Amino acid sequence: MAQALRLAVILGSVRPGRKAEAVGRWVHRRARRRDGIAVELVDVAAHQLPVLDEPLPAAYGRYERPHTKAWSETIASFDGYVFVTPEYNRSIPGPLKNAIDYLYGEWHDKAAGFVSYGIDAAGTRAVEHLRVVMSELRIADVRAQVALSLSADFDGDTFRPLPHRDRELDVLLDQLTTWSRALRTVRRGQDVQ
Repeated sequence: MAQALRLAVILGSVRPGRKAEAVGRWVHRRARRRDGIAVELVDVAAHQLPVLDEPLPAAYGRYERPHTKAWSETIASFDGYVFVTPEYNRSIPGPLKNAIDYLYGEWHDKAAGFVSYGIDAAGTRAVEHLRVVMSELRIADVRAQVALSLSADFDGDTFRPLPHRDRELDVLLDQLTTWSRALRTVRRGQDVQ
């Protein structure tokens, strides 16, 4: 039997009162219904990463700080990622970018999907920035995304996704699992050489 595909649902906001936890739990619940998938919530806030403090660039892969080593082990263990992100000032939250920048090779040849939320554009501008970052890290980002509106998909602080959001998320997860499986073979081929 093939080893389960490991997916991380990365919560990209650390703000008090954030909506990322509720959205991330929704993504997690739908993803874990799939056969052959092991999915985990990975909370950037729980890792308590300071502003990037490694003396060498991440591309060298030689980390000195214990928090970087722990973050590296976490991220390296997954085949693909769903980034859950709000949009702050037309981009992604600083702590999410900081967490991404801590590492380099751990991200390579994996796949990513995006679930965003926001006021005006439902977080789509944050996702556009993430797509550029993903390309630099050799992450294949899937086309499907879920863009949640703070006015339509939330009732105040309560997350109540519109009925069609489940279908949107399922399409994202279909694409993500396909690409994550394919890229697993790429990484295994590199291990053999």
